[in-house]
Parts: sequence; C-alpha cells; structure tokens
Amino acid sequence: MWHQLWLLICYFIKDTVIYSKLQLIFSYFSSISLLFTLTLLCLAFIYLSLFKGQITKYEAAEKVIFLTGFSFFSFLYNLVPFIFSPSPPLLLYNLGTWFTFGNLTISLSFLFDPLTFVMLLVISSIAVLVQIYSFDYMWGDPEFDLFMSYLSLFAFSMILLVSAGNFGILFAGWEGVGLSSYLLINFWHTRLSANKAAIKAIIVNKVGDIFLMLAMAILFYSFNSLEYAVIFNVLQASNALPDQVLIDALCFCLFLGAIAKSAQLGLHMWLPDAMEGPSPVSALIHAATMVTAGVFLLARCSPLLEKSPLILNLCVFFGALTAFFAASIGLFQHDIKRVIAYSTCSQLGYMFFVCGLSGYQYAMFHLFNHAFFKALLFLSAGAIIHSLGDEQDMRRMGGLVNFLPLLYQTFLIGSLSLMCFPFLTGFYSKDAILELAFSSSGFAPFAFFSFILGTTAAF
Repeated sequence: MWHQLWLLICYFIKDTVIYSKLQLIFSYFSSISLLFTLTLLCLAFIYLSLFKGQITKYEAAEKVIFLTGFSFFSFLYNLVPFIFSPSPPLLLYNLGTWFTFGNLTISLSFLFDPLTFVMLLVISSIAVLVQIYSFDYMWGDPEFDLFMSYLSLFAFSMILLVSAGNFGILFAGWEGVGLSSYLLINFWHTRLSANKAAIKAIIVNKVGDIFLMLAMAILFYSFNSLEYAVIFNVLQASNALPDQVLIDALCFCLFLGAIAKSAQLGLHMWLPDAMEGPSPVSALIHAATMVTAGVFLLARCSPLLEKSPLILNLCVFFGALTAFFAASIGLFQHDIKRVIAYSTCSQLGYMFFVCGLSGYQYAMFHLFNHAFFKALLFLSAGAIIHSLGDEQDMRRMGGLVNFLPLLYQTFLIGSLSLMCFPFLTGFYSKDAILELAFSSSGFAPFAFFSFILGTTAAF
C-alpha cells in the first residue's frame, strides 16, 4: 500500500515530477496484481475440476469465494490512479507471443483502461456476491463443488474478455463465457427443459461468434493486425482508412456479434429460456455480466463504429425496438424469472440505442447501474422461489410481505431502481439516455424514434 499512499500524497501536494515517477512504479505493480488475479481464477477452476469429489463443499466454496474476493479487492486497489489522476493511465501489458499462423501473430497482451476497470468492478463484485449466495442456495446439491468450479471458469473467461489487448484474446474470453453459459444453464442436466435451453443458448450465440470471426478476418485483411493499439492508431490517420464499404461490413459483423451475445431483437430468444438454470446463474450471467459483453464490444470498438454512420443508425433502430418489444412481452409473462429476463433484454436495448447515438459513456453508466439492481432482483427472485418450494408462477403468489418482509424490501428497491424512480441509480442513467435521445433528434435519423419507444418502455 506504500506506493498508493505516496501517490495520493503527491496528488494532493501537486508534485507532478514525483507523481509521474511513482505512477510508473504503480503501473508495474498494477499489471502484476491484475495478471496474478487472472491466473488464480483459472487455477481455481482447474483444481476444483481435477479434485471433484475429493474435497469438501466448504473447501470448494472457500477457495472460489476467497479468490474472487481477492480479485475484487485487487481491482478496487488499482482504481486509485483512475480516480485521482487528471489523465487516467492506460496500462498495456504484453507477455509475449501466444501463437503465430502465417502473417497473423496473436500476442498475450492485456489492456487496462477506464473501460476495462468499469467492467472488472462489475464482474468481480457481483461474482463474489453470487458465490456467497450460492453457498447456501446450492448447498444441498450433490454436485456443489462442480457448480463452484463453473462459476470460477465464468469469472476467469469474463475477466479475460474485458482485459484483452487484442481481438484474439477477446475472442478466447468470448468463447469461454459461451461455454460457461452452456455448462451453467445445463447444470441440472437431468431436466429436459434445461438441456433444450442450453442447446438453444449455445446455438444462437454461435451465430454471433461466426460474425465476430468474420469481423476479425476483415480487421486482419484491412489493418494486418488484431491489436487494439495498431487498429485504433491507424484509424486516427484518415488517409490510411480502408474502403467505406469494408468499414460498413466490418461494423455490421461486430454489430451482429454483439446482438447475439446481448440478446437483442432477432437473436433474443435464448435469454428467457436460459432461466432454466439455477437462480444464481441467472443473476451472474444473464443479468449482470455475460449479456453485457455485447455492449462492451460496441464501446471497445467505438472508434470503428464512429466511421460507419449506417451501423450507428442500425444500433439505434434495433436497440429502441428491443427496449419496447421486450418490455411489452414481459407484461404478459407469469414466470417471475422470465419477467426479469425480458426486462434485461429491454435494458440492454437502451444501452444499444445510446451507443448508436455515440453516447458510449451513458451506455457504460447504465450497464454499471443495471448490473447491480438486476442482480438484486434475480437473487431476490431466487430466494422467493426457494422459500415457496420451487414455485415460479406469480399467479400463485401474493401477500408475501407478511411472510418474507426482507425479500419484499429488496425486491421493491430493485424494482424502483429499474423503473428509474428518482434518487436511485437507475434514474440517473436511464434519464441521461432518454435526454440524449431527445437532444439528438435534430440530427440523428432514429433519435426521436428511440426517445418515444424508450420512454414508452420505461412507462
């Protein structure tokens, strides 16, 4: 902690020389701790998988919870320079070459910037809370240790995805979260409905994966590299840009990859069925983290998207339609988890259309807020289902405030934040999105359309 303390002291006394030197030292320690955390989560999955049935439930739970908790505090610890520095540092850490195929070289590079840290905080904090919740919720399951190992695999894959320094590492994390999703949805594999839901989830996501691979192929053809630094630096030089048709095709492939992962209109059907998995899975993957990977991809590739107005308009159109469409479907559902799942589709629609309006910071703000109140709703729903003997039909519920007062309060808080009640987090982010949509109506073709549908969906 000594270097962080000095960093804060130098910041407040405004000693820029000492501050810059200590910032370099701090960057080194940050990179080491972040990569060490990533390694530990991978080792947790391997250890629990290899010694399945040979360790007690307590040992399995304490290892996964401790390592994920350690990752959360590590990311929190590394937030200091981003909070107190006037110009947040960009940490690019290269471990060498991963593999080479012809002219294509994929390096083990990791990028830690403000966008990465927003995602890391969301993933690690919600992952550790869900794991603590699972300790009691899944305790009676005979394959409890396997469930905890899958959770650690998911956390590793998601952190790999958001901290990648190139599209090759991002794709490895992208496939990892898809595999984790399949394993967790199909965790109760003796149920036919869980089998079908898991297969549907992985097939629909494969559609997005294929288009993401096509985007990577176009990127390599256009820029001769898959490194973020190379691609985004070339984009800054206007005379080095590829043909506009090629840029549109590239952004279209990225867009289709994102809508499959984030369950937007047309490729949304896997998300409600994925509620067949245990409730902690719904909270971790299908509310807070995996489904936001599509929004993260749009934000990460924002320099590319800004070169294609056609695809930006497509983002606005599809995002607004999804926000309204999913919210209206949710009105006619009776399964408590499916209602929340359609609500997730709707909120992701808000994030998509504000990305199309170039408001990436608003999309990430809403993503951060949504992750917490939606995880709260899913965990509360899981506790209600658990308390009522696995009853999920809301038509058979009522008067639960008298029997489950704490759950009533948590569900009420999550619902108020979701409907953007003033002074709760959802209000600030959703209100900013709708304000941007309204103020952009003069120059963006579908901005007013998105404002009307977004306001109606909120209502």
